[in-house]
Amino acid sequence: MDMPAGQMSSPGMPSALVPAALSSAQVVRATLANGLRVVIVPDRLAPVVTTEINYLVGSAEAPKGFPGTAHALEHMMFRGSAGLDKDQLASVGARLGGSYNADTTEDVTQYFYTAQSRDLPVLLKIEALRMTGLTLSEADWQKERGAIEQEVSRDLSSPAYLYLAQLQAILFAGTPYEHDALGTRPSFERTKAADLRAFYRKWYAPNNAVLVIAGDVNPVTTLELVEKTFGDIPSRKLPARAPVAPVPPPAKTLSFSTDYPVGFATLAFPMPGSSERDFAVADILSDVLSSQRGALYQLVPQGRALFAGFEYAPKQLAGFGLALAAFPKGGDAKKTMDDMRAVLEKIRREGVPADLVEAAKRREIAQLQFAANSVSGLAELWSNALALQKLESPGDMVAAYQAVTPEAVNALATTLLDPAHAVSAVLTPESSGQPVAGKGFGGAESFGATPDKPVPLPEWAEKDLARLDKPEPTAQPTVSTLPNGLRLIVWPSHVSHTIQLTGQVRQTPALEEPQGQEGVSDVTEALFAYGTTRHDRLAFQKALDDIPAWESAGSGFSLRVLTPDFEKGMVLLAENELHPAFPVSDFEIVRAQTAQAQAGELASPGHLFTQAIKAAILPPKDPTLREATPQSITHVTHDDVLHYYAHAWRPDLTTIVVTGDVTPEKARAVVEQAFGGWRAEGPKPELDLPAVPLSKASRAHVPDKSSVQDEVVLAETLGLTASNPAHFTLQLGNEVLGGGLFSSRLYRDLRVKTGYVYNVGSDFEWGRTRGTYMVNYGADPDKVGKARAAVLHDVGAMVSAPPTDAELSLAKASLLRRIPLQRASLDRIASLYLNLANLDLPLDNADRAAQAYYNATGADIQAAFKQWIRPDDLSTIVKGPAANW
Repeated sequence: MDMPAGQMSSPGMPSALVPAALSSAQVVRATLANGLRVVIVPDRLAPVVTTEINYLVGSAEAPKGFPGTAHALEHMMFRGSAGLDKDQLASVGARLGGSYNADTTEDVTQYFYTAQSRDLPVLLKIEALRMTGLTLSEADWQKERGAIEQEVSRDLSSPAYLYLAQLQAILFAGTPYEHDALGTRPSFERTKAADLRAFYRKWYAPNNAVLVIAGDVNPVTTLELVEKTFGDIPSRKLPARAPVAPVPPPAKTLSFSTDYPVGFATLAFPMPGSSERDFAVADILSDVLSSQRGALYQLVPQGRALFAGFEYAPKQLAGFGLALAAFPKGGDAKKTMDDMRAVLEKIRREGVPADLVEAAKRREIAQLQFAANSVSGLAELWSNALALQKLESPGDMVAAYQAVTPEAVNALATTLLDPAHAVSAVLTPESSGQPVAGKGFGGAESFGATPDKPVPLPEWAEKDLARLDKPEPTAQPTVSTLPNGLRLIVWPSHVSHTIQLTGQVRQTPALEEPQGQEGVSDVTEALFAYGTTRHDRLAFQKALDDIPAWESAGSGFSLRVLTPDFEKGMVLLAENELHPAFPVSDFEIVRAQTAQAQAGELASPGHLFTQAIKAAILPPKDPTLREATPQSITHVTHDDVLHYYAHAWRPDLTTIVVTGDVTPEKARAVVEQAFGGWRAEGPKPELDLPAVPLSKASRAHVPDKSSVQDEVVLAETLGLTASNPAHFTLQLGNEVLGGGLFSSRLYRDLRVKTGYVYNVGSDFEWGRTRGTYMVNYGADPDKVGKARAAVLHDVGAMVSAPPTDAELSLAKASLLRRIPLQRASLDRIASLYLNLANLDLPLDNADRAAQAYYNATGADIQAAFKQWIRPDDLSTIVKGPAANW
């Protein structure tokens, strides 16, 4: 190793502004003798660790004519290696209970795994075996090619993907970035396993990789473990890389038809890459252009756009910025485009306000403080900093942002926002037709049973994963109720000097909206962004920028602040939540925009698909089938909004979760000071939906002209709810059937064995008064029937026979080891407790689930599926071309 543990520096960076997890304070880093760079970032948020190995190769290095080579190899990394075949990898992955996946970009291919900290040796062993001994057999590639081609079909069904792919081809013409990382079906048809093997041997080497480990680990012993696991892998001589130097293209105009409910006018401009000198300036410029105090967003409250903003998409050596504004279906796309052009041209000529530049800098620097609040997010931040931005640490960005001046931002805007090099595009909504009844399926096939013998684990994994530990009780949050009925849940975590708050006012608009006022809830929610009785919209946003704080209000509300600003942020949140201005002038605009957007929504394939699913399994008069229409929204008055707010927003229906650098006592005092004066008036509204009968099988097809792949849902209602303990047993059985991503029966039968689909899954949705079961997948039209036959076979098998002992052991291990991972980010903790509160379940529900999983038998699972799941009653709803189904 060329650097002792802990030796890292970030010159010129004020240490007070850099979180320890993003600088040298706690981080251990080294380079092994074989060139592997290692960074270990301690984070005590939960007993969880994330490993992320970044290979510094992507589609930019793909052979000419084979743009998806890096992506194809990423897939094959899950098909087994010497010492760990694909079945073993799936079994190990399931037993770990974590989440593991990968992604391929133009510059980097990343493999990431989150699991319990004690399983770190297993995670590292997996990556070491894949780095040096990938199987890459032709037979495996032939099967995986079917799945990756389904992924291509899925993306080709997205108008956004088609637009961005064409945009990239124009902006980066003649460079390795000209093709995105996905690849094409023709190139995959020409690809052989030998081609992938050659690419693997060229680029997958320790001296072309960065390994980031973040979480609850001892950095010193972890570094020793890394050296022991990876140290003997030899380095390789790396090929030369093709240069990336795009030339700004001449102005060009594109047009696309979409299945979106609204249209978009867009303008794209070349911008710097993430490792280039002007990246920080470009990032701040992007923040200013997307600010809700900025001129571009001002198109929205002026009623000239349904949405307006700016996105920055940097790759390593080049990037682009995208200004976009939404217009209603049937609206004037040219006027929207002209309005957006005028705003950007004025900014190009006159510059941006200096205070917005300073606000953006404060926000970017403060945002870094939140990184430690998610173990996987921290690993991703370090990975991107080292692999893509070519920094020594993410904290280096503090000095870069501090150095940005308004003059530099304006100079870059003058250069970049040049209409002579802008690629403009209009994405226009197109109706695809109404749902129709299904006509039946073809392609039924015979499927053998899943393996009835355990997959033998490698010796190094057997030691750590074979044992099923009896669940131990987990720590619980501090819970209290304010005198006004507001429920407060506090989970302290001192991994960063930040505090996060998430709140929810329990509501059921389907029951609470008066007849003829459908859509009043949408209008009310939208108006929270228009200021308070104390601050108008711009003044309120400035007050947030000055702290800085991230805040949203409505039936779901949130706040993120640095610890010293907790009280200030809470004052603003409570002001917005309890004293919204609901200005009459803004109401008129918001109501019109909501009605315009809903007109397109009602005709969009996505909405029709959702409604078709509901219609297939719910009775005709079910409240959730009520729909707002442009007419009902137009009839909503300002008084209707005020009445709805007074009726639906109540402290005795509100739960707040506070997480982060705070004590329960401090959280209670601050929340009570801000929300304690809130009072409920009148009786509580009825919020529980009526129970529903068991649904019967039906079929429907929702046409979608923009799709080349069908999206399929099989669904039915259930006779039990979240309060019934049997749902734990069903959840365990579903882990065998479709919940376990790489080890489930559905995944094996629909992807691994046949390549019918790219993704398939099944899940339950639990409510207070009703439950549903759904299977979903995407497939080419000629594979929909075959995939459906496989689904029905596998669901029926769960009813007719218990899972094997091997399957049961795998499912139990996966779910039990997954429970601690729910606390690996503050966002997930808040989401967990809010969901339990909404379902009126005890907050120790995870412990109850763990005991149920641990004690369940295979016979219990079969009995539960036989009692509650009805394969013959599954309705089938398809969105897409649906040819030959």
